[in-house]
Amino acid sequence: MALIDRYGRAITYLRISVTDRCNLRCVYCMPAEGIHLRSHEEILRYEEIVRIVRVAVGMGIRFVRLTGGEPLVRKELVKLVRMLRAIPGLEELSMTTNGTLLADHAQALAEAGLDRVNISLDSLRPERFHRITRLGNLSDVLKGIEAAERAGLVPLKLNTVVMRGLNDDEVVELARLTLEHGWHVRFIEPMPVGSRTLWDGIRYVPGSEVRDRIEEALGSLRSTQGPKGHGPARNFKLPRSLGTVGFITPWSENFCASCNRMRLTADGRIRPCLLSDIEVDLRGPLRLSR
Repeated sequence: MALIDRYGRAITYLRISVTDRCNLRCVYCMPAEGIHLRSHEEILRYEEIVRIVRVAVGMGIRFVRLTGGEPLVRKELVKLVRMLRAIPGLEELSMTTNGTLLADHAQALAEAGLDRVNISLDSLRPERFHRITRLGNLSDVLKGIEAAERAGLVPLKLNTVVMRGLNDDEVVELARLTLEHGWHVRFIEPMPVGSRTLWDGIRYVPGSEVRDRIEEALGSLRSTQGPKGHGPARNFKLPRSLGTVGFITPWSENFCASCNRMRLTADGRIRPCLLSDIEVDLRGPLRLSR
């Protein structure tokens, strides 16, 4: 069975926010004081998430990604991974994380059936990293990356949101990581989702500019298929690199025509578009049917 929308796009990918909580306060994602959090009762239970995914897989979903907030702040996430991995027809189960808690959980997640992780890495400079995340320590993320590799949670993707005046002077340094490691570094244009106040002072850098800077310093980028992952990144390789450099450009070169995903929010609402406020409540009917 295929899940086809009215524009003829096959929807095969479901992103699941398992919590609205996060242990960081990244400047492009959340205000310093945090956000209004849902009550425990409002958040989907693991059994409810599994029930939704089982139905979704029956309708054509093949790839599931766990997100947050920060997914690893939710207790017993390994239990959810194990339950989801048992669903017949689910081809890939991955997770996006800020990496700060990953070192303590990577091996258990891999043993439970998680396939791979994407890790946010907005700076390689400890003080700057702390300034961007407001609460994070770069050393924790680097330990998480090492633990993910040891556990086999690969291909390992590192996500950098590029912001002019904050970290755009590091794009060459970050791209150079692909020469030394089999990592896949993706540069992301920030999308101004949320309040206008949150985005005061944050200026996006177009992906084309980031690419030009990298090529000027490190050589030509050759188009490549890149790692598996079914995402919107356009992938390239530097000469003699082990990994790839990717660009995700929702601002300058949007990819709506090829989008294949939906989001399930932590409180049980399906969003057909990740960047839209349009949503359909699943939690209410799900609990009425118990």
